[in-house]
Amino acid sequence: MSPAPWYQRWIPTEEKLRQSRWLGWLAPWLGRPSLWVWSRHGVALGVALGVFFGMLVPIAQIPASTIAAVALRANLPAAAASTFVSNPITFAPVYYLAYQLGNVVLGNEPEQRAPAQANADKLQKQLKEEKQLGFWQRLKLMGKPLMVGLVILATAFGLFSYVLISLIWFASRWWREYKAGKGRA
Repeated sequence: MSPAPWYQRWIPTEEKLRQSRWLGWLAPWLGRPSLWVWSRHGVALGVALGVFFGMLVPIAQIPASTIAAVALRANLPAAAASTFVSNPITFAPVYYLAYQLGNVVLGNEPEQRAPAQANADKLQKQLKEEKQLGFWQRLKLMGKPLMVGLVILATAFGLFSYVLISLIWFASRWWREYKAGKGRA
């Protein structure tokens, strides 16, 4: 089964991937037919890998998903294209959700900023201390909850996308067979 013609423009060709400066070293493996076959398992695994690396890795997502697709014999175009699940529009909400999820999993207390005057002095002191921290120090404080949350989200969404693609593939096949059988009757 091949993808619809409108979908073709979004799928990288074998030649484009071979010419990529990031993926050129994979050229000996890019010729494997199993990487280009549009099967249920190959596409579902490719999408799952792309979503996983798209959410987990902030840079070089396509090379990471391509390497995993080659190693696991998943559909390479599906893996490369599905990394775009994280983009400038989805980046901030995903990372915020991952940070909050990481805090919950690690048992960190959520910030409680009460408007009462008794807490106002404490709040002023805390804000002053936060301003004195540099960018890298604040990033380091966010690091562990963010990474824990990203691993959980990437794994969950990767597994969910595998199941979803498999179900859609099965349903579309069933529908085609149903329509074909109905036409003969």
